[in-house]
Amino acid sequence: MQPAEATPDAVRLGFIERLPPRYRPYARLARLDRPIGWWLLLLPCWWSEALAARMAGNTPSLLTLALFFVGAIAMRGAGSTWNDITDRDLDAQVARTRARPIPSGQVKVKQALLFLALQALVGLGVLLSFNRFAIALGLLSITPVIVYPFMKRFTNHPQLVLGLAFAWGALMGFAVHLGTMPTAGFLLYAGTIAWVVGYDTIYALQDIEDDEIVGIGSTARAYGAHVRLFIGAMYALCLALMGAALAQVGVGVLGWLGYAGFAAHLVWQGARVDREDTSTALRLFRANRDAGLILFAGLALDALLRL
Repeated sequence: MQPAEATPDAVRLGFIERLPPRYRPYARLARLDRPIGWWLLLLPCWWSEALAARMAGNTPSLLTLALFFVGAIAMRGAGSTWNDITDRDLDAQVARTRARPIPSGQVKVKQALLFLALQALVGLGVLLSFNRFAIALGLLSITPVIVYPFMKRFTNHPQLVLGLAFAWGALMGFAVHLGTMPTAGFLLYAGTIAWVVGYDTIYALQDIEDDEIVGIGSTARAYGAHVRLFIGAMYALCLALMGAALAQVGVGVLGWLGYAGFAAHLVWQGARVDREDTSTALRLFRANRDAGLILFAGLALDALLRL
């Protein structure tokens, strides 16, 4: 069973429950009880690092991969905290989110702002360890993060803005490893945006009824009975653009095997998604971590084999 203060889609993690009670709401504010978020932010970073290493004729940097890991956790936490601050009134009206720390009264807004600043400083510390081009590029990612929470109030396609933010890592590996942005980086970024829109539409299926009541927009609502077709179209676009990125880099057999595994996983998701089945929607959404790891394994092994 979940702790009483946890949201329904949280993962039961023992270390959070062992924290002193006053720190537990902050762990949940940073979404440490929902690690899928930082995985989905991290994986495009790792993909781009593996592809950049392949282009440069060397191996993916373990230090860079580790820094991306720390940065993804910090910045996902900061983004989630900002989202909860701006959405606190809306969250109080939605069944899945009303137990979040701010709308439930566990954390005050001023405390959340201080926690946001702390997480952002950790992310900045990671960013400052990179080259100037990567630092400038990383700072630009703040714009879609700031804008995203407000988009659901004005459009039925806020997932597009979320895609701009969550796909940013697809650029960062090239920036850090190469100090420049090749065509493959832009292709990978565009493909990752389509992936984010697809999987977040699956995620949004959980909230359709509540979103309609409070007037929150989403692609899950926008496409209604045709949402499965929309998800399939986003995944198809994702695969086309990512395939073009891999071809641009010139990956070998292992890279294409990782891509094939990733593609098969997306096809499986599209076949299983059901607008009326919210529990399956959550499971399919979380399964994107495994899909992304399959792709990364193929790309990383391909870079190693080239040596």
